[in-house]
Amino acid sequence: MLIDTHSHLDTEDFVDDLEETLQRAKDAGVGKILIPGICLKDTPHLISVCKSHPDYLYPMIGLHPENIMDEDYHHALAELEKMIIPSGAIAIGEIGLDLYWDDTHKAEQIDAFETQIGWAEKYDLPLMIHCRNAHKEMMEILSRHDKNKLSGVFHCFTGTEEEACELLTFPNFKLGIGGVLTFKKSNLPNVIEKAVPLSRIVIETDSPYMAPTPNRGKRNESAYVKFVAEKLSEIFNTDFNDIAQKTTANTAEVFKKLTFFTEK
Repeated sequence: MLIDTHSHLDTEDFVDDLEETLQRAKDAGVGKILIPGICLKDTPHLISVCKSHPDYLYPMIGLHPENIMDEDYHHALAELEKMIIPSGAIAIGEIGLDLYWDDTHKAEQIDAFETQIGWAEKYDLPLMIHCRNAHKEMMEILSRHDKNKLSGVFHCFTGTEEEACELLTFPNFKLGIGGVLTFKKSNLPNVIEKAVPLSRIVIETDSPYMAPTPNRGKRNESAYVKFVAEKLSEIFNTDFNDIAQKTTANTAEVFKKLTFFTEK
Protein backbone atom coordinates (compact mmCIF):
# COMPACT_ATOMS: atom_id res chain seq x y z
CA MET A 1 0.00 0.00 0.00
CA LEU A 2 1.10 3.53 -0.81
CA ILE A 3 0.14 6.59 1.22
CA ASP A 4 -0.04 10.06 -0.29
CA THR A 5 0.94 12.18 2.70
CA HIS A 6 0.08 15.54 1.13
CA SER A 7 -2.74 16.11 -1.35
CA HIS A 8 -5.10 19.08 -1.70
CA LEU A 9 -8.06 17.05 -2.90
CA ASP A 10 -10.49 19.41 -1.18
CA THR A 11 -9.78 22.24 -3.65
CA GLU A 12 -11.95 23.31 -6.56
CA ASP A 13 -9.60 21.49 -8.94
CA PHE A 14 -11.33 18.24 -7.94
CA VAL A 15 -14.93 19.42 -7.59
CA ASP A 16 -16.09 17.79 -10.81
CA ASP A 17 -14.33 14.42 -10.51
CA LEU A 18 -13.33 13.75 -6.92
CA GLU A 19 -14.87 10.28 -6.86
CA GLU A 20 -13.14 9.30 -10.10
CA THR A 21 -9.87 10.73 -8.77
CA LEU A 22 -10.16 8.66 -5.62
CA GLN A 23 -10.92 5.54 -7.61
CA ARG A 24 -7.82 6.06 -9.75
CA ALA A 25 -5.80 6.44 -6.57
CA LYS A 26 -7.18 3.20 -5.18
CA ASP A 27 -6.49 1.44 -8.48
CA ALA A 28 -2.88 2.68 -8.26
CA GLY A 29 -2.49 1.11 -4.81
CA VAL A 30 -2.94 4.25 -2.73
CA GLY A 31 -4.51 3.13 0.53
CA LYS A 32 -4.74 6.46 2.34
CA ILE A 33 -4.53 10.15 1.50
CA LEU A 34 -3.68 12.96 3.92
CA ILE A 35 -5.18 16.39 3.23
CA PRO A 36 -3.60 19.55 4.70
CA GLY A 37 -5.53 22.63 5.72
CA ILE A 38 -4.39 26.01 4.43
CA CYS A 39 -6.91 28.62 5.66
CA LEU A 40 -9.95 29.12 7.84
CA LYS A 41 -12.57 29.65 5.14
CA ASP A 42 -11.80 26.37 3.33
CA THR A 43 -11.36 24.16 6.39
CA PRO A 44 -15.04 23.25 6.95
CA HIS A 45 -15.19 21.89 3.40
CA LEU A 46 -11.93 19.99 3.92
CA ILE A 47 -13.36 18.35 7.04
CA SER A 48 -16.57 17.49 5.20
CA VAL A 49 -14.70 15.86 2.32
CA CYS A 50 -12.65 13.76 4.73
CA LYS A 51 -15.69 12.71 6.75
CA SER A 52 -17.39 11.55 3.54
CA HIS A 53 -14.51 9.09 3.01
CA PRO A 54 -13.59 7.80 6.49
CA ASP A 55 -10.46 5.69 6.86
CA TYR A 56 -9.30 6.87 3.43
CA LEU A 57 -9.05 10.67 3.60
CA TYR A 58 -7.55 12.27 6.73
CA PRO A 59 -7.63 15.98 7.61
CA MET A 60 -4.96 18.26 8.98
CA ILE A 61 -5.66 21.67 10.49
CA GLY A 62 -3.43 24.65 9.79
CA LEU A 63 -2.90 28.12 8.38
CA HIS A 64 -0.52 28.19 5.41
CA PRO A 65 2.09 30.97 5.51
CA GLU A 66 0.95 32.34 2.15
CA ASN A 67 -2.53 32.85 3.62
CA ILE A 68 -1.44 34.67 6.75
CA MET A 69 -2.65 38.07 5.55
CA ASP A 70 -5.72 36.91 3.62
CA GLU A 71 -7.70 36.78 6.86
CA ASP A 72 -7.35 38.28 10.31
CA TYR A 73 -4.79 35.66 11.18
CA HIS A 74 -5.22 35.95 14.93
CA HIS A 75 -8.94 35.27 14.52
CA ALA A 76 -8.26 32.52 11.98
CA LEU A 77 -5.85 30.79 14.34
CA ALA A 78 -8.27 30.99 17.24
CA GLU A 79 -11.07 29.45 15.15
CA LEU A 80 -8.86 26.77 13.60
CA GLU A 81 -7.66 25.60 17.00
CA LYS A 82 -11.28 24.96 17.96
CA MET A 83 -11.56 22.54 15.02
CA ILE A 84 -8.58 20.34 15.86
CA ILE A 85 -10.29 17.85 18.15
CA PRO A 86 -13.80 17.76 16.58
CA SER A 87 -12.35 17.26 13.09
CA GLY A 88 -10.24 14.29 14.13
CA ALA A 89 -7.21 16.04 12.66
CA ILE A 90 -4.16 13.80 12.42
CA ALA A 91 -1.65 16.66 12.21
CA ILE A 92 -1.11 20.40 12.35
CA GLY A 93 -0.52 21.66 8.85
CA GLU A 94 0.20 22.95 6.35
CA ILE A 95 2.16 25.52 8.33
CA GLY A 96 5.57 27.12 8.17
CA LEU A 97 7.38 29.93 6.37
CA ASP A 98 7.38 31.14 2.78
CA LEU A 99 9.70 34.01 1.89
CA TYR A 100 9.86 33.17 -1.83
CA TRP A 101 8.06 36.27 -3.10
CA ASP A 102 9.01 38.71 -0.35
CA ASP A 103 9.47 38.96 3.39
CA THR A 104 6.99 41.77 3.98
CA HIS A 105 5.00 39.73 6.48
CA LYS A 106 7.85 37.67 7.87
CA ALA A 107 7.05 38.64 11.46
CA GLU A 108 3.42 37.55 11.08
CA GLN A 109 4.47 34.27 9.49
CA ILE A 110 6.85 33.56 12.36
CA ASP A 111 4.16 34.41 14.92
CA ALA A 112 1.64 32.07 13.27
CA PHE A 113 4.24 29.33 12.90
CA GLU A 114 5.16 29.51 16.57
CA THR A 115 1.49 29.45 17.60
CA GLN A 116 0.82 26.33 15.55
CA ILE A 117 3.93 24.54 16.79
CA GLY A 118 2.41 25.19 20.20
CA TRP A 119 -0.74 23.36 19.09
CA ALA A 120 1.32 20.34 18.09
CA GLU A 121 2.88 20.29 21.55
CA LYS A 122 -0.46 20.87 23.29
CA TYR A 123 -2.42 18.22 21.40
CA ASP A 124 0.46 15.79 20.81
CA LEU A 125 0.16 15.92 17.03
CA PRO A 126 2.79 15.92 14.27
CA LEU A 127 3.54 18.91 12.07
CA MET A 128 3.29 19.25 8.30
CA ILE A 129 5.85 21.97 7.60
CA HIS A 130 6.06 24.09 4.46
CA CYS A 131 9.33 25.99 4.02
CA ARG A 132 10.37 27.97 0.97
CA ASN A 133 13.38 30.30 0.92
CA ALA A 134 13.36 30.24 4.72
CA HIS A 135 15.47 27.27 5.82
CA LYS A 136 17.64 29.30 8.20
CA GLU A 137 14.65 31.00 9.80
CA MET A 138 12.78 27.72 10.18
CA MET A 139 15.74 26.05 11.84
CA GLU A 140 16.09 28.95 14.27
CA ILE A 141 12.42 28.66 15.27
CA LEU A 142 12.47 24.87 15.64
CA SER A 143 15.67 25.06 17.70
CA ARG A 144 13.70 26.87 20.42
CA HIS A 145 11.68 23.69 20.97
CA ASP A 146 12.58 20.26 22.29
CA LYS A 147 13.35 18.36 19.09
CA ASN A 148 12.65 15.07 20.81
CA LYS A 149 9.06 16.13 21.50
CA LEU A 150 8.27 17.38 18.00
CA SER A 151 7.44 15.13 15.07
CA GLY A 152 6.24 15.57 11.54
CA VAL A 153 7.13 15.97 7.89
CA PHE A 154 9.26 18.55 6.13
CA HIS A 155 6.94 18.81 3.15
CA CYS A 156 8.16 19.00 -0.45
CA PHE A 157 11.85 18.70 0.34
CA THR A 158 14.01 19.80 -2.59
CA GLY A 159 17.04 21.12 -0.75
CA THR A 160 20.76 20.45 -0.58
CA GLU A 161 22.67 17.66 1.14
CA GLU A 162 23.58 20.07 3.93
CA GLU A 163 19.94 21.08 4.44
CA ALA A 164 18.86 17.44 4.43
CA CYS A 165 21.39 16.60 7.11
CA GLU A 166 20.24 19.54 9.25
CA LEU A 167 16.60 18.51 8.96
CA LEU A 168 17.40 14.92 9.82
CA THR A 169 18.79 16.02 13.18
CA PHE A 170 15.14 16.16 14.20
CA PRO A 171 14.75 12.46 15.01
CA ASN A 172 10.98 12.22 14.72
CA PHE A 173 10.66 13.94 11.34
CA LYS A 174 10.62 12.56 7.81
CA LEU A 175 11.25 14.31 4.51
CA GLY A 176 8.25 14.53 2.19
CA ILE A 177 9.39 13.59 -1.32
CA GLY A 178 7.21 14.37 -4.33
CA GLY A 179 7.19 14.84 -8.06
CA VAL A 180 10.35 16.95 -8.25
CA LEU A 181 12.25 13.70 -7.68
CA THR A 182 11.23 12.58 -11.18
CA PHE A 183 12.14 15.76 -13.05
CA LYS A 184 14.89 15.31 -15.61
CA LYS A 185 17.14 18.11 -14.33
CA SER A 186 16.42 17.64 -10.63
CA ASN A 187 19.37 17.18 -8.30
CA LEU A 188 17.10 15.64 -5.67
CA PRO A 189 17.94 12.02 -6.60
CA ASN A 190 21.62 12.74 -5.93
CA VAL A 191 20.85 14.40 -2.60
CA ILE A 192 18.72 11.47 -1.47
CA GLU A 193 21.26 8.88 -2.56
CA LYS A 194 24.03 10.62 -0.63
CA ALA A 195 22.27 12.00 2.44
CA VAL A 196 18.78 10.58 3.08
CA PRO A 197 18.11 7.01 4.24
CA LEU A 198 14.89 5.36 3.12
CA SER A 199 13.81 5.17 6.77
CA ARG A 200 13.43 8.97 6.77
CA ILE A 201 11.25 9.33 3.66
CA VAL A 202 7.51 9.62 3.12
CA ILE A 203 5.97 10.16 -0.30
CA GLU A 204 3.52 12.80 -1.46
CA THR A 205 2.01 14.44 -4.52
CA ASP A 206 1.03 17.95 -3.37
CA SER A 207 -1.89 17.56 -5.78
CA PRO A 208 -2.98 19.40 -7.86
CA TYR A 209 0.51 20.90 -8.12
CA MET A 210 3.89 19.61 -9.32
CA ALA A 211 2.84 16.49 -11.20
CA PRO A 212 5.67 13.99 -11.64
CA THR A 213 7.09 12.78 -14.92
CA PRO A 214 5.46 11.44 -17.14
CA ASN A 215 2.55 13.77 -16.31
CA ARG A 216 4.51 16.95 -15.67
CA GLY A 217 2.53 20.02 -16.61
CA LYS A 218 -0.82 18.32 -16.04
CA ARG A 219 -3.04 18.42 -12.98
CA ASN A 220 -1.45 16.28 -10.32
CA GLU A 221 -3.48 13.69 -8.40
CA SER A 222 -2.88 11.10 -5.72
CA ALA A 223 -2.61 8.16 -8.13
CA TYR A 224 0.63 9.69 -9.39
CA VAL A 225 2.41 9.07 -6.10
CA LYS A 226 3.29 5.71 -7.62
CA PHE A 227 5.74 7.47 -9.95
CA VAL A 228 7.58 8.89 -6.94
CA ALA A 229 7.76 5.41 -5.43
CA GLU A 230 9.05 3.99 -8.72
CA LYS A 231 11.84 6.57 -8.81
CA LEU A 232 12.78 5.77 -5.22
CA SER A 233 13.01 2.10 -6.13
CA GLU A 234 15.62 3.05 -8.74
CA ILE A 235 17.59 5.22 -6.34
CA PHE A 236 17.66 2.63 -3.57
CA ASN A 237 18.01 -0.30 -5.96
CA THR A 238 15.11 -2.17 -4.42
CA ASP A 239 11.75 -3.31 -5.69
CA PHE A 240 8.60 -1.23 -5.72
CA ASN A 241 6.87 -3.27 -3.02
CA ASP A 242 9.75 -2.65 -0.64
CA ILE A 243 9.45 1.10 -1.20
CA ALA A 244 5.70 0.92 -0.65
CA GLN A 245 6.06 -1.08 2.55
CA LYS A 246 8.80 1.07 4.05
CA THR A 247 7.34 4.47 3.17
CA THR A 248 3.97 3.38 4.55
CA ALA A 249 5.66 2.23 7.77
CA ASN A 250 7.49 5.57 7.93
CA THR A 251 4.17 7.39 7.56
CA ALA A 252 2.62 5.35 10.35
CA GLU A 253 5.53 6.28 12.63
CA VAL A 254 4.74 9.97 12.23
CA PHE A 255 0.96 10.01 12.01
CA LYS A 256 -0.10 8.02 15.05
CA LYS A 257 -3.80 8.64 14.44
CA LEU A 258 -3.87 6.82 11.11
CA THR A 259 -6.02 3.73 11.32
CA PHE A 260 -4.95 0.47 9.72
CA PHE A 261 -7.06 -2.62 9.36
CA THR A 262 -5.80 -6.13 8.83
CA GLU A 263 -7.76 -9.10 7.65
CA LYS A 264 -8.57 -11.68 10.33
